[in-house]
Amino acid sequence: MVRIAATVLGILVIVAILGVGGALFVFQHFGRDLPDYTQLADYQPPVMTRVHAGDGRLLAEYAIEKRVFVPVKAMPRRVVQAFLAAEDKNFYYHPGIDVIGVLRAVLTNVKNIGQQRRPVGASTITQQVAKNFLLSNEVSWDRKIKEAILAFRIERAFSKDRILELYLNQIYLGFGSYGVAAAALNYFNKSLDELSIAEAAFLAALPKAPNNYNPLLYPEAAKVRRDWVIGRMLADVSITVDEAVRAKAEPMAVHRRSEIEFVDAEYFAEEVRRELLGRYGETQLYKGGLSVRTTLDPGLQAIAARVLRQGLEAYDRRHGWRGPITRFEDTAEGGVAWAEKLARLQAPPGIGEWRMAVVLALDKAGADIGFADETRGRIPLAGLKWARPWQKEQRLGPRVRRPADVLGPGDVVAVAPLEPEAAAADAGSGALARPSFSLRQIPDINGALVALDPHTGRVLAMVGGYSFAASEFNRVTQAMRQPGSAFKPIVYLAALDYGFTPSTLILDAPFVIDQGPGLPKWRPANYTKRFYGPSTMRLGIEKSRNLMTVRLAQTIGIDMVAEYAERLGVVDLMPRRLAMALGAAETTLLRLTTAYAMLVNGGKRITPSLIDRIQDRHGRTVFRHDTRVCEDCRADAWTRQPVPVVPDTRESVTDPASAYQLVSMLRGVVERGTGRRVKAVGKPLAGKTGTTNNTFDTWFIGFSPDLAVGVFAGFDRPRTLGRAEQGASVAGPIFRDFMAAALAGKPAIPFRVPPGIRLVRVNGLTGRLARPGDRGVILEAFKPGTVPTGTSEIVEGVSIGPRTTGTGGLY
Repeated sequence: MVRIAATVLGILVIVAILGVGGALFVFQHFGRDLPDYTQLADYQPPVMTRVHAGDGRLLAEYAIEKRVFVPVKAMPRRVVQAFLAAEDKNFYYHPGIDVIGVLRAVLTNVKNIGQQRRPVGASTITQQVAKNFLLSNEVSWDRKIKEAILAFRIERAFSKDRILELYLNQIYLGFGSYGVAAAALNYFNKSLDELSIAEAAFLAALPKAPNNYNPLLYPEAAKVRRDWVIGRMLADVSITVDEAVRAKAEPMAVHRRSEIEFVDAEYFAEEVRRELLGRYGETQLYKGGLSVRTTLDPGLQAIAARVLRQGLEAYDRRHGWRGPITRFEDTAEGGVAWAEKLARLQAPPGIGEWRMAVVLALDKAGADIGFADETRGRIPLAGLKWARPWQKEQRLGPRVRRPADVLGPGDVVAVAPLEPEAAAADAGSGALARPSFSLRQIPDINGALVALDPHTGRVLAMVGGYSFAASEFNRVTQAMRQPGSAFKPIVYLAALDYGFTPSTLILDAPFVIDQGPGLPKWRPANYTKRFYGPSTMRLGIEKSRNLMTVRLAQTIGIDMVAEYAERLGVVDLMPRRLAMALGAAETTLLRLTTAYAMLVNGGKRITPSLIDRIQDRHGRTVFRHDTRVCEDCRADAWTRQPVPVVPDTRESVTDPASAYQLVSMLRGVVERGTGRRVKAVGKPLAGKTGTTNNTFDTWFIGFSPDLAVGVFAGFDRPRTLGRAEQGASVAGPIFRDFMAAALAGKPAIPFRVPPGIRLVRVNGLTGRLARPGDRGVILEAFKPGTVPTGTSEIVEGVSIGPRTTGTGGLY
């Protein structure tokens, strides 16, 4: 008996030694080249960067893996319990491998042999962390052994909460969701603390196979899996019986995130993305979890997008119809063949909310059209009247007298619902009772609009083109175009600082300059091709007189004009040629608008900015546009202390008095000059039109006391906009409509007058002090000692050398 016992004991000892030796061999063999698990201590999962508008609304998200990192201590208990119930109920008790779970899985798999069931796994959450972070998804015994070894090591190195935090923020749960927080948003449009038991259970059901439980494709399988998790939660006493019953009765509903949550500002968002990419690099942008607060005002952005589109469409309609999108040869085959063709046809980029339709029939009163859903409509003749044939040089063909002059059966066109008044008139004409539409056309012209705060440089709205879908090229920041007459205020500012006044007389007469050997003589001319004799500087800018501007630039010196253009940031290095005074040097809309903003803010330098603040994934501020120090601004609460004074650290770029004089003159452009169309806004506004040779580029740059706005319109491949077009007719109405909407309901704020300025009544035509009975009397702004007192000399264009003060009798 003793011998038998000794034999058994010996066998057991040998087996134990072999088992321990085998285990040591396995650990030594498979544990040699394992990844360094200590890297998990500093692991930061890739997190999406979120960009917000100025009011906090979401503008854009940038990520390779859409993930929102949430610390495990901030996760609701029911979410954690749901995942533990589904994936690893003994997580807080095992050392990395659940031995009982492994034995249970082995027995279950043996039992299922021959039943063609999928093998049951027993991987713990720790093992899944090892696989997801440090290993591959290879299905092999080698990988499973390495996974187990790493699980033991991870358990010794990290707390259970840290391991669970890594797991819940790393796993992929379908719908492009990485981590439970992103999944809660993408499946239910909720934060974690808003999830119901049923919703939390569904998320916990996904790690095994997210695609197999897609609630949109496989709703029954998704519900069965969800209810299984609810049952596991009940078995673990995580929820009560009543809660389990109610959760299982809850329908399997999904509420996808809505695109409405994003502010529509694609050009602005792309500009922000480029800035972040240049500042932090691709890894930090797409994986760093930055929180970016931008300067965008969504209300102004919506106005800007709307008025720019309307303005470009209005110009395009003035210059005729260029033809249909495409043409179907047979619109009657099979009765509805045209509908099938239309449904397959890809809409051209830029069509926006318009609909594509095919012309089915024509009569004298209009055109019958059909849509891809087989519904019908009608374009009355009134909706076609604008569509005269387009001709070269933006000219128009003959007037439209009947629908057949514009359309033919089979033409595929863009249409929009007809205005109510026109639709009612069409219905009254005896047309069939079908919805009425007007013919539309995607503009060939393009343009841009930017609005910024003139005191800080914060960009409040930016629209870089008619359609981001059609062209991502940002005409606010990337298009280098000639500003034309919109550059003239730079010349006049230099002259005002030089010592001239708004009442200085400048000769408006023919001007010829020899450009050098082999070059023709330069003969600038006014837009009207007329000459007006001696005129005040104010009148020169109000009426945009080219000859007066050239004479003034020659008098003060083109070097001074270039220095001011460079100082205000309009150009970096301006050629020293007299033609530059008429806006021949190329610049961008943003740079020119910023220069105008520095006029209305009293001559203070600003830098246009798109970003107010950037925080890293931990909430630390890593960038702030406003770097001024204000200790008193950091109070936790108001205890009747005085309002803190924030220091003004902006550099002066010009004399505030000169800046105001020019603002006053630019207000005259709106009141009496080339910008008269803008006067309809009914608020104090100032600005300048700009038109280049042959009307290749049109501009309107202007401002109210607290809002600077720039508008550009032109073809991307420069060509004439037409003989009758100019900045006042193309860009001006866009500026007007923007300002009318942006300032609606706000008080009329006058332009701020700096100390030392004297407002004197003068004759608007002569610049002399007003006399009783004079017509056209205005208030003119003068610096001390420069009020005109007698006969004025006339600037004829002869350089009078460097000067910093005084006028030399030139008033």
